[in-house]
Amino acid sequence: QVQLVESGGGLAQPGGPLRLSCLASGFTFNRSPMSWARQAPGKELEWVAGINANSADIYYADSVKGRFTISRDNFKNTLYLQMNNLKTEDTAVYYCAKDSLIGDYPDTASWGQGTQVTVSS
Repeated sequence: QVQLVESGGGLAQPGGPLRLSCLASGFTFNRSPMSWARQAPGKELEWVAGINANSADIYYADSVKGRFTISRDNFKNTLYLQMNNLKTEDTAVYYCAKDSLIGDYPDTASWGQGTQVTVSS
């Protein structure tokens, strides 16, 4: 069974950092491009960042470029999102997605519960 478990969310102040993790299992993680996406209340799902299987190609949404860093550890089957200089607009539930690079989500059924990020002073 494919499983993606997001963690690391919580409450942060504007300008602060937060690091999200996604533990993957049930598929060949080291051959899969991966993405982070987020959804704020009342808003459409927004693609955030993507990374290919060997970390050679990385892409970011304009809204997070320069502030967020996507990375992966293929030995640990884990995807990360380091978020710096957080803004209130970053408040959302964050999800990781397999077989995804720049906003396509062919396997949304595998997504976990996501992890809530709340940025507030």
